[in-house]
Amino acid sequence: FDGLKISEDKKKYIVDAVNPLLEEMVAECIHRMPQDPVPFMLQWLEKKKVTEEDRLLSPEEKERLAADNTNLEAEISRVKAQMKDCAKLAVGDVPNVEEDEEEEDDEDDEPPPDFDKPVQNKARQSVSAEAYGQWNQKKTFVPPVIPKSDQQKDRLKQVLSKSFLFSNLDENDFGIIIGAMKEVTVKAQEMVINQGENGDFLFVIESGDFDCIIGDKVVKTCASGDVFGELALLYNCPRAATVQSKGASVCWQLDRDTFNNIVREAAQKKRDRYDGFLAKVPLLSSMDAYERSQLADALKTESFGEGQNVMTQGEVGTKFYVVEEGAAFAMKNGAEVMEYGVGDYFGELALITNQSRAATVRTKGPTKCLSLDKGSFNRLLNVNDLLERSNKYQ
Repeated sequence: FDGLKISEDKKKYIVDAVNPLLEEMVAECIHRMPQDPVPFMLQWLEKKKVTEEDRLLSPEEKERLAADNTNLEAEISRVKAQMKDCAKLAVGDVPNVEEDEEEEDDEDDEPPPDFDKPVQNKARQSVSAEAYGQWNQKKTFVPPVIPKSDQQKDRLKQVLSKSFLFSNLDENDFGIIIGAMKEVTVKAQEMVINQGENGDFLFVIESGDFDCIIGDKVVKTCASGDVFGELALLYNCPRAATVQSKGASVCWQLDRDTFNNIVREAAQKKRDRYDGFLAKVPLLSSMDAYERSQLADALKTESFGEGQNVMTQGEVGTKFYVVEEGAAFAMKNGAEVMEYGVGDYFGELALITNQSRAATVRTKGPTKCLSLDKGSFNRLLNVNDLLERSNKYQ
């Protein structure tokens, strides 16, 4: 440094801090011989910085950061799986579903065929789920409370009781939903939502009929108790269809935040609980994860004691059953004809043929079954496949 006019402090800084760093970096660059040394050196310096910062962390801080990373990776994997299931469902044709006049259950919109294409409005451009961490803190949720008369509350309770999306909520969550919903009066031929737009609300129909339109085709008609617009909230994707009223109607509107914090989390817990189990049921093995999630939403758990009849020969059949825990056996005219274990199903024959129960099914011990009502059974399961297997009672 004799020829340079620099202070002794700077000379010392170069010798003690800069030279060792440069020597180490140049030695590594010569060893690797990258074609372009500039990005290699930048990457090396960044890695060096991270290593030095990591050395300053306490063991507790390292453990906490590792746990955060693990949780974030799990969330990313879950979202990727969700996107994959949406894509798989989106490539198929949208079925034209015929409504059973007696069916009171919700019809679910199909994910939009072009959900993964860029949206014109840049506010929300892709299918995703919110991930939270130190870098993106989840805000404390404060549900809205919209004043209602006692008559309005009673009407809304009757409407929500028809929807399995809301009927299984606990009393506290159900009360929050009642308070957060807003009554909406719809004129005849009014477009409530439009295909391709972003959506921040779902709607539950109290009265009237609504056509769900994809392109120029009416793919289904929704009636009292049905929900529409929930897919945009579940998957943060554009509206799957245009929904238009056929006549003057009344709906109840629910905002995205309340849905995500109350309904979505409850539904997701239920789906996670049943997804692995349903995937092992032979009848349901051909379903993808999205279809199983729809089935999980509609299932109800029923517990039976030892020697209790789950269904009785000759009665009208209204439910389909899958054994979740325990065992049971079928009797026809007093003679045992079949045994059931975990994952086995029964009760489908009466629902398919609209005839009375062909056999009595009785538990062998404490048994837990998942039940599916007739409307959801016809909507969610492959009835033709069940019909081919139904000769077990013959």
